[in-house]
Amino acid sequence: MAKHNPANERIKRDYFRYLKDARGRDDTTIDAAAKAISRFEETTGAKDFKRFHIEQAMAFKRKLAEANSARTGERLAKATVHSTLRDLKAFIEWLSHQPGFKNRIAYGDAEYFSLSDKDTAIARARREKKVPTLEQVERVLDLMPAATLIERRDRALVALAAITGARVNALASFQLGHVNIDCGFIEQDARTVRTKFAKTFRTYFMPVSTRAVEIVADWVRALREEQLAGPTDALFPATAMGLGPNGGFEPVGLHCYGWASTQPIRDIFHKAFTAAGLPYYNPHTFRDMLVHHAMKLDLSPETMKAWSQNLGHADVMTTFTSYGSVPTHRQGELIRAAGTKPDANLLDDADILALVAKIRAKGA
Repeated sequence: MAKHNPANERIKRDYFRYLKDARGRDDTTIDAAAKAISRFEETTGAKDFKRFHIEQAMAFKRKLAEANSARTGERLAKATVHSTLRDLKAFIEWLSHQPGFKNRIAYGDAEYFSLSDKDTAIARARREKKVPTLEQVERVLDLMPAATLIERRDRALVALAAITGARVNALASFQLGHVNIDCGFIEQDARTVRTKFAKTFRTYFMPVSTRAVEIVADWVRALREEQLAGPTDALFPATAMGLGPNGGFEPVGLHCYGWASTQPIRDIFHKAFTAAGLPYYNPHTFRDMLVHHAMKLDLSPETMKAWSQNLGHADVMTTFTSYGSVPTHRQGELIRAAGTKPDANLLDDADILALVAKIRAKGA
């Protein structure tokens, strides 16, 4: 176990403040950097950072390549190794400019935390995501119980994610006043909603499930009429725990405030999909699901742009590159179909028809 080094703790505190206040990084990013630096300190015995040497970086890199995941027991994924080394590289680069370190650490020393080109390519490779279908989500909603207030909340949570693609942090922080059932939208107001990059935008309910819209509307009505909740109360209140008949703690109702973390939401999704006999799909995969659905609708460029904005993307290319990968099985279907019949939309184009006629004439 690494010793505690007061000098290191002070400089780390300055670095984390730099990440937060100067670079605008969120808590998740800072936590990842802190974990990477602590991991490095464990291998050096918490030696003062002023005694940093490139041999330490190379030794750490070798040890990280042989380390096993505490969760799976298998070797750390290349992506995990890459992100850990990337965080350490950024830290050493910053450290090389700080008073007391400039003459001890060269800026180029940070490069010794780099992976090989081959391992970097493996770490960055995009792999096909497992994405639920709308039919699977409909099945989950149909099978989710709704006898108690807590069960109704859980079902409405999954339903709202299905028609908005809202990120998990937003789901945890929505307030009742953000929802407009009559006009069919929810305001993702960064002043009170934990949106990515503190972006404010409006999300209209996607036209993918009438049942999901009905579930959300029923939940909003229950909050207002049965719970007498106000506009600043949580849309999905946290579970209130209390003593049960047997003297143990158990759910006894709902608070007026939401969850501080996102884990309860992931647990709800996991429980719902497992109960439906389906693999677990986390909340973020619903965004992929909605993009995959849109790609099948043959939408106009303007409508696709609106669909993209609905997900909070300023650029429609973000929608396609981050969420719009065609599933492998669908890729095969499209390629095989392309070789058997011409695209109907192309044959409706007068210019294309004229070009085909010219090619045929020259061939004749």
